[in-house]
Amino acid sequence: MAANNGGNVINISSMNAFCPLTKIPAYSGAKAAISNFTQWLAVHFSKVNIRVNAIAPGFFLTNQNRTLLTNPDGTLTARGNTILTHTPMGKFGQPEDLVGALLFLLDDEAAGFINGVVLPIDGGFAAFSGV
Repeated sequence: MAANNGGNVINISSMNAFCPLTKIPAYSGAKAAISNFTQWLAVHFSKVNIRVNAIAPGFFLTNQNRTLLTNPDGTLTARGNTILTHTPMGKFGQPEDLVGALLFLLDDEAAGFINGVVLPIDGGFAAFSGV
């Protein structure tokens, strides 16, 4: 990318980087490090016209976490229910929900002056105080 005088790097952080969740301290710390490294890289590579940003998915129901969020009968676990009651949109994200944000950040016309950001994609979870 440097030899071609430009490009984009998109890292995958997490909403855990902003607000660590219970029971997963190593994951939360690792994602916070990715967010910090994204900012560092953005400054470092800006001199060679490479933008570095990250997306931060919130709660997405996938095979990786399905058993943590739903019971075998499809109802929500206590953790899943807590998450949805604190997500203003009232639903889990779908992997497809990440595509628009990713394409936006990669588009030099739409996002050419965006560099070093971690874009939350969380259905409003981080915006809701719980009150």
